[in-house]
Amino acid sequence: MTDLILDLFRLNNRMINAGDKLVEGLGLTSARWHVLGTVITAGRPQPVAWLARDMGANRQNVQRIVNDLEKEGLLAFEPNPHHRRAQLVVLTDRGKQAYETAMHLQAPWVDMLSEGLQVEDIKTTHAVMKALRSKLEGHGDVEEQA
Repeated sequence: MTDLILDLFRLNNRMINAGDKLVEGLGLTSARWHVLGTVITAGRPQPVAWLARDMGANRQNVQRIVNDLEKEGLLAFEPNPHHRRAQLVVLTDRGKQAYETAMHLQAPWVDMLSEGLQVEDIKTTHAVMKALRSKLEGHGDVEEQA
């Protein structure tokens, strides 16, 4: 399991670097792309804290990225009727266009990455990753083990 975890760390770093290169011409990074995707997949405006939770990321880091994307006109803030201070994050038309362009670049890249891999192996790997994530989100945090 330790070897798997170390390889996941290495893979994560390589995926981030490759993603950065893929979308750099759009003025995005992997982190910015991830935030835009999280806003889109949420299906409705959400506060930064909820986006961070969905991403499994630190709220302060997501807030910084959201603020940067807002300054560049890719995201906007709307009042939150349920909480005065926690504004809702919404995608602008420009942000939607940037995300869609990134996804068009991503499609052939994913095809290349999946070449030679078996669908069943991909499904099994995905299931294992989801199970590990579930354990970490529920009861597998390091603080709880100490």
